[in-house]
Amino acid sequence: ISKKLTQDLSEQGVEFITKHRKKMKPANHTSFQKWFLSKRAIVEAVIGQLKEICQIEHSRHRKTDHFFINLLAGLAAYVLKPRKPACSLKALPTTFLIPN
Repeated sequence: ISKKLTQDLSEQGVEFITKHRKKMKPANHTSFQKWFLSKRAIVEAVIGQLKEICQIEHSRHRKTDHFFINLLAGLAAYVLKPRKPACSLKALPTTFLIPN
């Protein structure tokens, strides 16, 4: 990730967190950030289900109304699904909730 992108995101109040990869400087993540990085598979599973099952995808809508209707219909279909991936916050120790 470029430094410019990281700076632009931080100016907007968004913190960009990634795992350490080759040719990267090691970042000192807090335990809270490490916990979120470990839940990436669940986030990707939800996004995958929204794309595949609920048919939310990037398409060329001619009107913004059609885009929002497609998005809301897909989110409603996801909410009505009986089985969804879950992330239990009960397993998260309270020390993680306190930022360092």
